[in-house]
Amino acid sequence: MEKKDITVLAIESSCDETAAAVVVNGRKVLSNIISSQIDIHKLYGGVVPEIASRKHIERINQVIQEALTEADRQLDDMDAVCVTYGPGLVGALLVGVGAAKALSYAAGKPLVGVHHIVGHISANYIANPELEPPFLCLVASGGHSHLVLVRDYGQYEILGRTRDDAAGEAFDKVARAIGLGYPGGPKIDRLSQDGDPDAIDFPRAVIDGAPYDFSFSGVKSAVLNYINGYSMKGEAYSKADVAASFQKAVVEVLVAHTMLAARDYGIDRIAIAGGVACNSALRAGMERACQRNGYSFYMPAPVLCTDNAAMIGAAGYYEFRNGIRHGLDLNAVPNLKL
Repeated sequence: MEKKDITVLAIESSCDETAAAVVVNGRKVLSNIISSQIDIHKLYGGVVPEIASRKHIERINQVIQEALTEADRQLDDMDAVCVTYGPGLVGALLVGVGAAKALSYAAGKPLVGVHHIVGHISANYIANPELEPPFLCLVASGGHSHLVLVRDYGQYEILGRTRDDAAGEAFDKVARAIGLGYPGGPKIDRLSQDGDPDAIDFPRAVIDGAPYDFSFSGVKSAVLNYINGYSMKGEAYSKADVAASFQKAVVEVLVAHTMLAARDYGIDRIAIAGGVACNSALRAGMERACQRNGYSFYMPAPVLCTDNAAMIGAAGYYEFRNGIRHGLDLNAVPNLKL
């Protein structure tokens, strides 16, 4: 008997993107609609949670309808409704969770809550249909810097995590300090192309007894001190050199810790995920390191690295297949643990 395709509607609203997607069998994307709020939050230099929540309410129904229309599917064609329920901004998450529960109830479809980080990891299944666990995934974003051993679908072990600032958070803070504005990551990446990454030797943190953990507050503070030193003397400095040198320091730590964990755990498949995985220096650096060590390297397209619903559909499919179902009491969990 031919195995039936499983088609899911996925919803993502954990931060400032309202997104919906239709995904088949966890790997085939029929639609992936993203409504971004970047232009609004730029005015404030970062995401304002209350504004984000209100914008999600305005857009969520339209985005879901667009996803179904583009996929040429009806709600009745779905096998499940999947939604991010954490971690993230509580008000933003509640909008997506509320919409998913309403659709699940109205259409009589199973509801599957999805962990946002698992979504980021699962973006690799869409970009690389041949990828299967086990593999090691570096998840680097505005809120997270995790080194995750994916033992199987639904089985994750966090080998390393940040002790303070996440990598993306450090990018945003340094970008603000050198006057680039929000969002910081892409702007530092662009400016770095014009700078010398060896101009300034910013520190690389190593944590005693936790070789896979990250700490980026020290390098961020070093950049701020460097800038303040020049400002106090009334002297100019090269913003491009600061951006390139800072970026190199962060990327080297991310790559080195990933390679160390891969070696220690005997894993030869490496993936990256999350917003910082869009960074050109990280993508190139990780690819070079994997080639040197004979590892296979996987990375999603940039649109699948930032927050989107296709990745939630990929993760939701495997949760659904593993028998995960949630009731209508599903709630947003802003600090949800992996």
